[in-house]
Amino acid sequence: MQRRDFLGLATLMGLHSGLQAETQQPKRESAIVLDPGFKQHWIQSGHPESPARYQALEQQLLEQDLLNQLKLMTPSIDASDWLNKVHSDWHIEQIIVNDPEAHSAALLATSAMLTATEAVCSGKVDNAFSASRPPGHHAENSGAEEGFCYYNHIAIAARYAQQRFALEKVLIVDWDYHHGNGTEWAFYDDPSVLFFSTHDWYAYPGTGDPGKTGKGAGEGFNINVHLPCGSGDTDIIEAFERYLLPAADAFKPDLVLISAGFDSREDDWLGCHLVTDDGFAQLTRMVMQIADTHCDGRVVSVLEGGYNLEGNARAVVSHLRTLLQL
Repeated sequence: MQRRDFLGLATLMGLHSGLQAETQQPKRESAIVLDPGFKQHWIQSGHPESPARYQALEQQLLEQDLLNQLKLMTPSIDASDWLNKVHSDWHIEQIIVNDPEAHSAALLATSAMLTATEAVCSGKVDNAFSASRPPGHHAENSGAEEGFCYYNHIAIAARYAQQRFALEKVLIVDWDYHHGNGTEWAFYDDPSVLFFSTHDWYAYPGTGDPGKTGKGAGEGFNINVHLPCGSGDTDIIEAFERYLLPAADAFKPDLVLISAGFDSREDDWLGCHLVTDDGFAQLTRMVMQIADTHCDGRVVSVLEGGYNLEGNARAVVSHLRTLLQL
């Protein structure tokens, strides 16, 4: 991978170098993947998926004094060899030709997710969060951007975990306001990946029909739960309890991945769900309980949507504090 300017990350790390050694250690060893390259990708001026999302998150991590609690990592795995585990050569070539800057940004984001997955699967940390952008869960094989997404980072990470670490079964939980149609597409006939998504069926991309449960050998391994506009903590927690928990207990995953989209948060610019920061903490705890029961606590999450800058950053902090068990 090309060398990048790590000054921003070094500054973040340096601001915490003088913290007292007696700081209480977290109950869980958690990693976060950060990189100044996540601030480089622009779609167009005024677009909601902007570098400001990452900048607001950086600021919250500093203000909430979280960096000293987390193991800081930067993308270190060459993702180019893993893109075609999910995407066609044609799709990749079209992204490279038509938007080479977006290709580089999305490749870096995929690398970040693979780095987080490697850290958890190799036992370096208990869990990890990739603070990357652009997001990925809408990406299929169209040869173009889909819902701000180019490559499906979480789907590629699932294949990476299965092939690099011989983990047989992967659970993917997607609580983004929008349906993860790209992730559903990647595994619709695959019984080795259980995909669970809560979303507003009638929002973009208009997919996520609860009647779509998989096909062939994958029948029953695709779970879509429609939550209408105005749904909040009680609704999404009930969906997790009613549908996810029994399915996960039957599936017994070897790894749990989270498409952590915080546009399902209250006051988001592109969503109308009403999930609070405490609600996201409760969802995180539920997923951690699944992982504790079945796969030694292995959880990897990746930033998807979330377009209210302060709201998204605060929701990420709530998610991270829960992963740390603070």
